[in-house]
Amino acid sequence: MFTTFALLLQTSAPATPTSNPLTSFLPLILIVVIFYFLVFMPMQRQKKQQQQMLTNLQSGNEVVTTGGIVGTVVSINGDTLILRVKPDNIKLQVTRAAVSSLVKPETPAKT
Repeated sequence: MFTTFALLLQTSAPATPTSNPLTSFLPLILIVVIFYFLVFMPMQRQKKQQQQMLTNLQSGNEVVTTGGIVGTVVSINGDTLILRVKPDNIKLQVTRAAVSSLVKPETPAKT
């Protein structure tokens, strides 16, 4: 009697379809791809623009350092820049990597 009950349970259980393992990882893969396009690509683009700006520095450019100092590039010697800081025309020696951005010249407002 017990064996027939066990045999009945085995035959009456519905067969579970096996799912593809790729479909279970598909949402995770999709999240990683979206994260790459929203975060890593813009970061790489910004890093490339920063590196291009640092290589194109010339004498006379007005720059802002990472410390917030605004100065004009007087001379460039390898990775070292000499900045002239107003109002007393003090000269500072900084590394090229310390430059965070160029100062855009202000254009007069049209009225």
